[in-house]
Amino acid sequence: MTEPVWELPLRLPRHAFSPRDAARAGDVWRCFQEAAVEASARAGWPPMRYRETGTAFVVRQMTVVHHREATYGEDTRARTWVGRFRRDTISTREVRLLGDDGVVAAATQEWVHVNAQLKPTRAGPELVSCFPSYDGDPSPELPEYEDLPGATHTFRLGCWYTWMDPLGHVNHPVYVDWCDECISRAMVQAGLDPIALQPVAERLTFRAGIRAPEEAVVEARRVGRTAAGDLVLAHRVLDAGGTPCADGTTVRRLAGADPAPLVAAFD
Repeated sequence: MTEPVWELPLRLPRHAFSPRDAARAGDVWRCFQEAAVEASARAGWPPMRYRETGTAFVVRQMTVVHHREATYGEDTRARTWVGRFRRDTISTREVRLLGDDGVVAAATQEWVHVNAQLKPTRAGPELVSCFPSYDGDPSPELPEYEDLPGATHTFRLGCWYTWMDPLGHVNHPVYVDWCDECISRAMVQAGLDPIALQPVAERLTFRAGIRAPEEAVVEARRVGRTAAGDLVLAHRVLDAGGTPCADGTTVRRLAGADPAPLVAAFD
């Protein structure tokens, strides 16, 4: 059945929560991914149907704004719709994670329709007709910030075969985990507790996939500070050969504390 807007019960699992019992940014991204996949399935396009047709959707860019941190056990639901479908190839999907006290987080996803070789290709009319455009609330935007250049921190890791997603590469929320791990390690070096790291917003643009057992190189460089004092970082994720695989921006603060020490950790 085709609907312009889907509302789905969607609860964050226990493993999504840190020792502060606050949901991690990467796991909120996984929740948004589940909402998109479930909405597609309810519209008649479950994952196996894409596999049968030799096509898929992959994320090109995603922007998330965290209105607050989710708590474990909270009854949450997702509200999602397609804002536009350009050239029958690029689908802009909006997702909102709603909880007991309103919006938990808001996301805009740009999905690209690809063939079996992961090359962009036009979707057929049967698929396009299942995703009618809907003019909902505005897309989330990253907060503005003042320029404040700082140091770059680098984190390297080898990718595991057991991390590979159904398309055979690292799934897009993992890149958010990597960015936050890079930040967390810089925090430890500065004498800060990484458990206090709180997401405010992030945007990542994906350029190429990383596959096991390739090494990933993750960089975090301070670029600014928001009016609230939150840290703004620019990130790059590269493979071992130096090919850019993703880049983007994260905005972070310290839970319940002055964000100044976090900003100073990237002097």
